[in-house]
This record gives sequence, C-alpha cells and structure tokens, in this order.
Amino acid sequence: MSDRRATFSASKIDVALVRRLVSLQFPQWADKPIRAVAFDGHDNRTFHLGDDMSVRLPSAPGYSQQVEKEHRWLPSLAPVLPLPITTPIALGAPGFGYPWNWSVNKWLDGENALVGRIDDLTELAAKLAELLAALHRADAGGGPAPGRHCFFRGGSLATYDDETRDAVGMLGDRIDAGAAIALWEAALSTTWSGRPVWVHGDMAAPNLLVRDGRLSAVIDFGCCAVGDPACDTVIAWTLFSGESRAAFRDTLALDHATWTRGRGWALWKALITMGECIDDESPESDKARRVIEAVLADAGPG
Repeated sequence: MSDRRATFSASKIDVALVRRLVSLQFPQWADKPIRAVAFDGHDNRTFHLGDDMSVRLPSAPGYSQQVEKEHRWLPSLAPVLPLPITTPIALGAPGFGYPWNWSVNKWLDGENALVGRIDDLTELAAKLAELLAALHRADAGGGPAPGRHCFFRGGSLATYDDETRDAVGMLGDRIDAGAAIALWEAALSTTWSGRPVWVHGDMAAPNLLVRDGRLSAVIDFGCCAVGDPACDTVIAWTLFSGESRAAFRDTLALDHATWTRGRGWALWKALITMGECIDDESPESDKARRVIEAVLADAGPG
C-alpha cells in the first residue's frame, strides 16, 4: 500500500467529494441530491443519494477490502434471510484523491436500535436470532475465510490472546482480573467443530435498524466471513439481558462451548475499549465495564 493511501484522512470525505465521484462514475445519478446521514459510523462514511440509495466510503485502509466483499456476496445472501440487509447496487473506484473502492447501496429505512426505540426487546432478540440462524444455514461454499478483512471474526480467539492479557493487566483492579483470565482461558480451550458458516462478524446495535419499534433490517456486513459463529453471539451481552438474552440464546440454539467463545469475543472487545478509555469516565468506558461484568456473571445454560 502506498503512503498516499495509508495517510488519507477521513476528514476529506464530504458531500463535495461524493458528488464528484458519483458524477464522474455514475452520471445517471449526477442530478440526485446528496447529504450526509444524521448518525455516521466509524468504519465508513455514509451519505444519502436521492431518496432510495446510499453511498458508503471506507474511512481507513483496514476497511477498504470490505467493499468488494460485500458487493460479491451480499446479493446471494439477501434472498435466504428473513429481513432486509445491505443491498449493493454499484461498485465505485478510487478518484479525486480518494484511494479506495466505495459502494452505492439501496437505502434501508429505519433508525439505529437504541433501547428507547424498541417496543419489545425480547421479540427483537428472537427475530435477530432467526436471521442469524438463517445466515448460518446459508451456503458458505467459496466464502471468504477469516482474515484481516474481517479483523479475524469467525476465526480463532487466540489471534487476540496477547492483546486481551495485556488489557487485563493494564486495567488491574478496575475489573475482576482473575475471573476475566479464567473466562478467557475457558474460551480459548474450545473450538468450533461444525462446518464453517457465514457470520455477520459485527453484530451490534448500531448495525440493526428498527422501524415502528420493531427490527426492520440488518446492515454493515463488512466483517462477514465463513467460520465459527461464536462472534455473532456478542450482542447477547452488549444489548440483551434477562428475558431478551434467553430468547436470543434459545432461538439461536448454539452449543455451550460456542456461547463460551462468544463471551470471550465480547470480553476481548470490552477490555480493549475500556483500556483505551482507562482514565476517562466516558459513556464508552461505562458501557465496556458493564459488558465485562455481564459476560463474567453469565455462565449460561448447561
């Protein structure tokens, strides 16, 4: 990768750039209005294109491989899933100093799945589990193995062993370090013995859309891969609890070892997030602490 690509700043991604890229590469849409979305993500910058399309541009080199992957695989996954998902329409190329491929997608109506926008969290948990179960049943032949393109989601937790242990050591008595290491080692001791399956890879509330209080779509498959489904259970501890967590677990119906690895995935992400905010009482740090407490307290069934 050239230095130019590695040092491109996401702050340069704005309406003017998107308008130039669209006008040059897709002139049939050049007259459509473009506006930034109200709530943007971290991995990509997203813009409305007219009333029924969106433009998504990766914000850093680590996310750039995901565009072509979504364009290749999501059209074949969408028909077998019970809810709408991101639907690629066109694949854009670098231009005007922007160094990566980008995408035009069908616009999906809805709002991010904040708890206050959800009428029945238990119902949403069951509906999401049904979608994930269908995804895990989809034909995975030829699908991408875990790697850097998905930050190793669907792969082995051992990829993040050093990072996790370092975070536990850094956090010290801010967490129950002994319980965290015990859970981490229990998760590392298990492996997925089934066939490799499709995984979403980043199953989190910002990637769920709700409309009229109910789950309406799942977006951002940039971390999708074919492998171990444990990573798709993380939302059990980041969004669900009590009855909703039980409904998610019962409907998804994975074995106990997979749930243990899922707790490991949730623990890793929460530990590094809390470590990044170690001297900051931010909402992110508080949420990470609560996730750590939840995964340590929840041994699950069996």
